[in-house]
Amino acid sequence: MNRIVILGGGESGTGSAILARQKGFDVFLSDNGVLSPEHRFLLLKYNIPFEERGHTHELILNANEIIKSPGVPEVAPIMREIRSEEIPVISEIEFTGRYCNAKKICITGSNGKTTTTSLIYFLLKNAGLNVGLAGNIGKSYAYQVATEKFDYYVLELSSFQLDGMYDFKADIAVLLNITPDHLDRYNNSFQNYINSKFRITQNMHKEDCFIFCSDDEITMGNLKKIILKAKMLPISQTEILNNNGVYVINNKFVANYNNSEFEMLINDLSLNGRHNVYNSMAAAITGKILDIHNSVIRNSLMGFKGVEHRLEKVTKIRDIEFINDSKATNVNSAWYALESMHGRTIWIVGGTDKGNDYSSLFDLVKKKVKAIVCLGIDNRKIIENFRQLVPVIVETRSAKDAVEKSFEMGEPGDTVLLSPACASFDLFENYEDRGKQFKEAVKQLEVA
Repeated sequence: MNRIVILGGGESGTGSAILARQKGFDVFLSDNGVLSPEHRFLLLKYNIPFEERGHTHELILNANEIIKSPGVPEVAPIMREIRSEEIPVISEIEFTGRYCNAKKICITGSNGKTTTTSLIYFLLKNAGLNVGLAGNIGKSYAYQVATEKFDYYVLELSSFQLDGMYDFKADIAVLLNITPDHLDRYNNSFQNYINSKFRITQNMHKEDCFIFCSDDEITMGNLKKIILKAKMLPISQTEILNNNGVYVINNKFVANYNNSEFEMLINDLSLNGRHNVYNSMAAAITGKILDIHNSVIRNSLMGFKGVEHRLEKVTKIRDIEFINDSKATNVNSAWYALESMHGRTIWIVGGTDKGNDYSSLFDLVKKKVKAIVCLGIDNRKIIENFRQLVPVIVETRSAKDAVEKSFEMGEPGDTVLLSPACASFDLFENYEDRGKQFKEAVKQLEVA
């Protein structure tokens, strides 16, 4: 019997273990940390042997294949041993794709992928399609393939998930943009990260569709280097397109696929901001590819409520608005958030630095930010970058303290924006935990 070992016991790893067990493999799961009660319960329910708080090497290195969870870095000592033993390592997405005959719509990009994935899923649900939401969002793809029967999957794919994909194929692939991110995981090489993002196009056939942003210089500079059989569908806010794709003209965008058009006024979109126009354009052309009626596309783009932790309006207290953008874990995401701010902003920023270059934010910060509240253990880089631009910079080590200090400095008409531009792991479990603690701290202000 083939032996599969899963590294990491979070959502991805636990789902992979359940699917592998269902398919008759000898399965073992190993996590260096502590499993959540929910995941421990599922592993016991499916009678899957596991360990936590460390790796037993002899139980791992006898695997025929290893499924690595996205959070496990290549530099982990156990990964070095696995590589030296030349044991094949794949991602949950690669493994699950072997057992999934559903049509797969796959979305990646440095920014906007969660919003776009959620929007496309919302659109397909509204069209009455039998669709699952998975990947870097929601329930594990593997778990859903093991326990559900969907005709379509909308998959958000991070670069880490793409790294472990080899034979997996998207039917529709969306690449929104590429900006420097996670360079600490890519030997500080931007090109390595770019190459990861383009893995979303591998194995595509001539009947498949590749949606990409032709306004994105990095995407366009690297597109020439890959051989693509798929239909090319650009989205652009700067040039008018004559063929299949989406473009903006006279404050509306036009999506064209196989001589069938969809038009929509930008002001009618439920999501605000230039970056969200791109996200909505990608969803619209996906709808056209799937032959969804124009009225359903329009109603979906007008009715979508957005994503938690992404420019999420929390509340106003004494005319000071609080916005939770905890999902902004890189500089480019924070740029979009600051760019969409009107009036004076108190910016909560910081966390685990991922090799950030803050220079692209300087003009926006100078123009819009009245105070910076650092939320992290090591804030030196933020202070060094912004102390000449912002008159007030304070340091905090909890969401509660950050919210209270921001509120103390706030005046009517100000916005308190949590948009950290950093990972969350120094003080929080993940960006969701950071966002929830921020919202809870704001709620406490309301009752104080």
